[in-house]
Amino acid sequence: MRKSFAALSLLFFLCCQVVNGQSAVVDKAQFFKDTSILDVNITTGLNRLFKQKEKEGYQYTADFSTKLPDGTSVDEPILLEVRGHFRKDYCNIPPLRVIFKAKKNSVLKPLGSLKLVSKCKLTPTDEQYLLKEYVTYKIYNLLTDMSFRVRLLNITWIDSANREKKVTEHAFLMEDIKDLAERNNCTDAKDLKPPTEATNRQQMTIVALFQYMIGNTDWSVPVNHNIRLILSKIDSLHKPYAVPYDFDYAGLVNTDYAVPDEKLGTQSVTERVYRGFPRTMQELNDVLDMFKSKKDSIYALINNFDLLNGKSKKEMCSYLNEFFDLIKEQGKVNEAFIQQARIQ
Repeated sequence: MRKSFAALSLLFFLCCQVVNGQSAVVDKAQFFKDTSILDVNITTGLNRLFKQKEKEGYQYTADFSTKLPDGTSVDEPILLEVRGHFRKDYCNIPPLRVIFKAKKNSVLKPLGSLKLVSKCKLTPTDEQYLLKEYVTYKIYNLLTDMSFRVRLLNITWIDSANREKKVTEHAFLMEDIKDLAERNNCTDAKDLKPPTEATNRQQMTIVALFQYMIGNTDWSVPVNHNIRLILSKIDSLHKPYAVPYDFDYAGLVNTDYAVPDEKLGTQSVTERVYRGFPRTMQELNDVLDMFKSKKDSIYALINNFDLLNGKSKKEMCSYLNEFFDLIKEQGKVNEAFIQQARIQ
C-alpha cells in the first residue's frame, strides 16, 4: 500500500512538472552552456518597435515561442524593454532587454531579465558584425571563466497586427551579471566605481591584454563603461574583478559605425592602443603564455563557425595574427605593454 502511494505521489509530481509538453523550468546554467542555435519567434507590434524608437525603459508586450533542445515547446508572454542610447537612435532595431517574468508559471522565468544583442542595420554586412561580436565573447570565454556567456538565437520577428513583413535575424542573449558572479563564487558589485588599479591585478592584466588583442578601447573601469565588477564571497577584503562586455567597437569586429575616441589620436578602431597600466615583464608573460596556449582554440573557434563568411574569418584571423606575432618577441612586448602603458 505504501509503495503504491509512493508511486502515485511520484506520478503526480512528474505530471506537475510536465504540462502540455512543457517542462517545469529551464536550467539557466545549461541554457548558456548549450552551443546550439535556438530558433525563436517573437511577436509584437513591429511598426512601433522598429520605427517609433521609444525612450530607454519603455516596455513592449510580446510573445516568445521556441522549441528547446530537449523537445519542450514554449509559447509565453514576455516584455521587451528599450535600453541604451546611441544604437537606439542610429540602428534599425533598438537595443532591447528581454524580460522572461511576464508569466507566473513561465518555463523561461529562471532566465530573468537578459540583454538582447541584435545587429544594427538589416543588412548582410551587419549580420556579420553581429556574428563577429558573438565570436569575440566566445573567445574571451576561452581565456577566463570571469566572462559573460552568450546564447545565439535565430529570431523571426512577427508583427502582431499582421501589417509588417516578418524579419529574421541572428541575435544573442547575454548572461546576467548575477549568474556570472555566482558561478565564480562572487557577488555583483554594481555600486563600485574604483580606479582601474584598485581591481584584482592579474584579472585586470587579462582584461587589458584581451582588449588590446581585439583592438577595443571603448571601456573604462572608474565609470563602469562596458565593464562590470564582481566581488569574492570568500574574502571581503579582496579587490573586485573586472569583467568586460560590449565589443562592437573593437577592431576585431570593425563595424562601420565604430569610431575611436579623439583623445587617442587614432584614425580607426583597428589601430590598437594599450590602455593597461604598468606591469612587470614576468606578470605580462604569465598572462601572455595563457593567451598563446589558447591560440589554436581561438582560431578553430573562428574557422569552424559556419555562419561567418570567408571574408569575416580571414579578416578576424589576420587581425589576430598581428597580436600573436607581436607577443612572440620580448622587445615588442616591452615596447607595447611596458613603455606604452598608461600612467594615469
